[in-house]
Amino acid sequence: MKSFICKNIFRFILICTFAHLHICTFAQDSSHLRISLLTCSPGEELYSTFGHSAFRVIDSSSVTDIVYNYGTFNFDDDGFYLKFVRGKLLYYISPASIDEFKAEYQFYNRGITEQVLHLSATEKINIQQALNNNLKEQNKYYKYDFFLDNCTTRLRDIIKKYSSTPIVFKPVMPLGTTFRQAIHEYLNKNNKDWSKLSIDILLGSPTDAVMTTEQMQFLPDNLMKSLDSNNVNRPLVAQVSDILTISNADHGNKFSFSPFLIFTILLALIIALGFIKNNFIQNTLTGFYGLFFFLTGLLGCILIFMWTGTDHAMCKNNFNLLWAWPTHLIISFFINSKKKWVKKYFLFTTAGMLLILIAWFLLPQKMNSSLISLVLLQIYISLKLTFSKKGYPNP
Repeated sequence: MKSFICKNIFRFILICTFAHLHICTFAQDSSHLRISLLTCSPGEELYSTFGHSAFRVIDSSSVTDIVYNYGTFNFDDDGFYLKFVRGKLLYYISPASIDEFKAEYQFYNRGITEQVLHLSATEKINIQQALNNNLKEQNKYYKYDFFLDNCTTRLRDIIKKYSSTPIVFKPVMPLGTTFRQAIHEYLNKNNKDWSKLSIDILLGSPTDAVMTTEQMQFLPDNLMKSLDSNNVNRPLVAQVSDILTISNADHGNKFSFSPFLIFTILLALIIALGFIKNNFIQNTLTGFYGLFFFLTGLLGCILIFMWTGTDHAMCKNNFNLLWAWPTHLIISFFINSKKKWVKKYFLFTTAGMLLILIAWFLLPQKMNSSLISLVLLQIYISLKLTFSKKGYPNP
């Protein structure tokens, strides 16, 4: 009898304990929501080199598992390419099932890390409502900025906005790191030297500004690290797991002809051919000189357009215009001219390029060193055209 009573008392205590725990848990989080930050690893293509971020929201009450993605745009948009170039292309938030999202990244062999966020019931509900409100047609679009307003910074801003306590992030890169240095890290890892050159030419001196702690989070990996290391006021991550891992395919070190190598070979070849006393070769070189100055001048015009005619803030104040003179576009049609003003132009170009080389590493914008060979080529051609007695340079 005593044994029966003891067993029932123990059972009663056990039931009360579990009931209490359930009530406490329910009182703590009645949202039935789990919100995670998904961080996708970089891909092979340039657009995927820097990774990607998205929110995952699991709602157990409605039995849904939705990924909210702020990195989508419409290729069929009227004037897509012009809007893209001018920085006026609108990106938008789009929902997808977790299975669809994972399938896409599995196809491209890109990993996905999930950080379950440590949020209160109120914070989760507010974030879910904000995301669903953003899905409405009148709210879904925004003007994308790779550095300042992208698919990752949008998620960071939502977390901050709906946090009940102020969030203070710790820096996840060395203090003093610039935007350009940050993107160079990713481009160097993937041996994207030509992409790095193109980016260095198009992006002006604002890209060499030192990032604040929050500005570092424009990169998905950096936001992930920031959330993990944030213990200033509260922990933001409750659980971390890899929901999609990269296969161990060994791609090896991909060899590519770097811009520096190609431009140096080009410089040496043009100088060597200049010593050959052959009319065909010399006339061919003259044609090359005209084409070279035409393309350099065209590039200068593009840089001015990107500075003044677009909304890309990082393309302003571009010091590459010191060597890519738009006026070269006009002079390229006067390569064979014997007029004095043409020779004076090339003499002035020689002096200008020499000054640029002297100041190359002192400029407030970090210049790509591969371009030094092109500046030297300008000097060589300008000297040849300045001191040539005929319409085309003599060997």
